[in-house]
Amino acid sequence: MVAMAGVSGTAGVLDAAGRIRIGFLGGSHSHAPAKVRIAMTSPEWEFAGLWEPDAAVAAEYRKQGVKLVDKGALLGDASVAVIAVESSVNTHEPLALEALRAGKHVHVEKPPAANMAGMRALAGEARRRRLLLQMGYMWRQHPGFAKIFEAVRAGWLGDVYMVRGTMNTLIDAERRKEWALFHGGQMFEQGGHLIDPMVRLLGRPEKVTPFLRHHGRFADTLLDNTHAVLEWPGAMGTVTSSVLQPGSGAHRTFEVWGANGNAVLKPIEGPPQLVVDLQTAAGPYRKGVQQVALEKYERYVGGFAELAAAVRSGSPLPVSLDQELDVQQTLLLASEMR
Repeated sequence: MVAMAGVSGTAGVLDAAGRIRIGFLGGSHSHAPAKVRIAMTSPEWEFAGLWEPDAAVAAEYRKQGVKLVDKGALLGDASVAVIAVESSVNTHEPLALEALRAGKHVHVEKPPAANMAGMRALAGEARRRRLLLQMGYMWRQHPGFAKIFEAVRAGWLGDVYMVRGTMNTLIDAERRKEWALFHGGQMFEQGGHLIDPMVRLLGRPEKVTPFLRHHGRFADTLLDNTHAVLEWPGAMGTVTSSVLQPGSGAHRTFEVWGANGNAVLKPIEGPPQLVVDLQTAAGPYRKGVQQVALEKYERYVGGFAELAAAVRSGSPLPVSLDQELDVQQTLLLASEMR
């Protein structure tokens, strides 16, 4: 085994074929099956196994040929460099903290914690042990977002004064029970996918005003129709997130408006389409409306590639822990979960 420089404990170990060993704590999150598949099929990774405490969920993975392992054995295996936490939301923080304390780099599904104390504990543990801590916001490596970030940072859109995003979905009554466990409801569950790029673009907002409502005809407490207004000096942002929209995928959008024009990503997936409209030509873009060619995109693949590269090089991830703390604080404010 070859240990990587710049990390502590057992983390950063490669197998004889140069692959990084990765294990999973939990597989009940909706994003988990696709991530397990990536870990099992990518030449970057050697899949060490999945621990899943729910017998029914574990049985489904067993049917698919997924190796199931004991949690203690997984965390105690010195050859396992990375742990992915893909459990139910209420166990993200304790499982991620347990993995960090075992000396593992961690990928934790969003949202990583239900309060700032938990998030600070994760960031603090990662810093103390010089370990990587990556959040599971699935659009961080999306080519459309990358083009928008480039245009904003290069000044091609001019001074940004408005950012808008819509992240709607439609879920059944059974799934609503899980999402109602936290006061923030749909904003806490999915709004972070839009809050994340807004905060990374413009920094932590000066003010966050949430509007969280229950408008669906269901006998539950889920705040299912949510909105938040974010305010920065000279700019505003709006996040809309509801679980009441049929065909929602086609209407998921992220928009940035500046003094020289705008960039609109709609839909965000399926496949993504980015349109830039400029008052005057800037960078690679001409004056007027134009559709921007995007590279092929598949959820989670870029994130796991980014994590593998950081483990191999001993370099930090592109999103710093300070930025992660700002995203988490903004999400909690937008979710009325201070």
